[in-house]
Amino acid sequence: MKEILMQIKEVVVDGFKAAGYDEKYGMVSLSNRPDLCQFQCNGAMAAAKEYKKAPIAIANEVVEKLSANSMFSKCEACPPGFINMNLSDEFISDFVSAMADDSERFGVDKVSSPKKVMIDYGGPNVAKPLHVGHLRSAIIGESIKRTARFMGDEVIGDVHLGDWGLQMGLIITELKLRKPELVYFDENYDGEYPTEAPFTISELEEIYPCASGKSKEDEAYKEAALKATFELQHGRRGYQALLSHILNVSVNDLKRNYEKLDVTFDLWKGESDAQPYIPDMVQKMKDDGFAYISEGALVVDVKEETDTKEVPPCMILKSDGASLYNTTDLATMVWRMKDYNPDSIVYVVDKRQELYFTQVFRCAKKTGIVPDSTNLYFVGFGTMNGKDGKPFKTRQGGVMRLEYLLQEVEDKMLEKIKENGTMNDEDAAKTAAIVGLSAVKYGDLSNQASKDYIFDIDRFTSAEGNTGPYILYTIVRCKSILTKAGASSFDGAILPAHSDSERALQLELTKFMAALSSAYEEMAPHKICAYIYDLANAFNRFYHDTKILAEEDEAVKASYLKLLWLTRGVLEKAIELLGFNAPERM
Repeated sequence: MKEILMQIKEVVVDGFKAAGYDEKYGMVSLSNRPDLCQFQCNGAMAAAKEYKKAPIAIANEVVEKLSANSMFSKCEACPPGFINMNLSDEFISDFVSAMADDSERFGVDKVSSPKKVMIDYGGPNVAKPLHVGHLRSAIIGESIKRTARFMGDEVIGDVHLGDWGLQMGLIITELKLRKPELVYFDENYDGEYPTEAPFTISELEEIYPCASGKSKEDEAYKEAALKATFELQHGRRGYQALLSHILNVSVNDLKRNYEKLDVTFDLWKGESDAQPYIPDMVQKMKDDGFAYISEGALVVDVKEETDTKEVPPCMILKSDGASLYNTTDLATMVWRMKDYNPDSIVYVVDKRQELYFTQVFRCAKKTGIVPDSTNLYFVGFGTMNGKDGKPFKTRQGGVMRLEYLLQEVEDKMLEKIKENGTMNDEDAAKTAAIVGLSAVKYGDLSNQASKDYIFDIDRFTSAEGNTGPYILYTIVRCKSILTKAGASSFDGAILPAHSDSERALQLELTKFMAALSSAYEEMAPHKICAYIYDLANAFNRFYHDTKILAEEDEAVKASYLKLLWLTRGVLEKAIELLGFNAPERM
């Protein structure tokens, strides 16, 4: 189905052409004065200059051409030259009826030219637990991925693990101190290494911070860790085997935590997967004349004449020949282009890394790692802060583990559900988990990604206001009415509106396609949130104004129920794209 604005625009464009004016003036938008009209066109005022006519005269001529169209219940020219329009109730009800007939997509067409997209999101470090700082990348990236897939793109989500560098050397060094008898440390050992890891996830999570702390106080310890890192990166068998254990233990734990967030990845690649591509990549940069030595380091210039602030060179290798994040990210692009050749790569990362990604993107394009035809996108997100406006911390001032935060929200929801006393303990616990996740995800995604926001557990878990629980409460209310009506299938059409609140609900439903299209094109999940909040409000006003199940006219009652079914379906599809779902009752 064509978006409703597009349908109106086509008619208005024809009106301008019929009146003798250029079609470019037939642009239509939602009214910024909904008390006066539903839609407006300001083209007559822009046309006035070209045609040397009063804008109101042009508007009147166009309105005359449109006045007979059954699409409109009102189409009038208003000084100084606005064209104000209301759609007929019949046109709106026909539109939402067609949406309801498409029970899978509710009228949303797939894009005409689907793309292959890789999304780099999550970015956890192995051997460390997920903390609240990992939340935004995971849930923003997941929603962008789901939305792009729904719109028809082929999407590959890659977690891009931090599994290389000094942190690995630190773990190996500390493990050697604790368990020097392990065969991994015997350079002469040439047998098969054990399949079981010599540590648990709990031990691993304790080893890294311990080793990190020692390296800051003991220079000899740090040197040993740097040596272990070097030997690992240059193929020492025992250390490579330990890295495999670290990865297996960490990834299993990460998958468990991401599963609680309802976040999944197609690829579990890490920085280590890019290492084999680095030597050839660096050599090519040198051979092609892009990379040169500056103060001992190998760099590529990426500044451009149009830059208004300094963009430093992109460092490829340090003076000691060691690779950096830049090196790994560029080499990751090499294998992504080789194995997948995507049309675009999207990076969902902290907005404070914008300059870094500007350097990496420019270097990738300049050196030919990524062709001009492949788009590179940086989706930078702001900080999740506590009520004090500072980055979110535990009560003790430390960084909170993500699973603890999710549990805290879930416990809060369980407490509220139990206060109502309408569920047994098992159902209450299941519902609390579902609604708690909606509170966290919607609380985050309803903010524009680039903005910082306050994580307010009391507000986010409220069933009132612009919150996840409020959206779910609306869906559950729809389900409850449909269950009471015993309605499982819906034949026939949705009738023209019988009240202002029903008209407002039908009109809100017509905006679904535009909301998804905008969220997809701008990679902006907050636009889906804004839409479903407006839709939920429109539904609840209709619900309070209308005796749905008590309606005596069976045709009208059937129309109401189909409208409820459509509202529920649209809301459920939207929250699926945001990354959560609704319980059967609350």
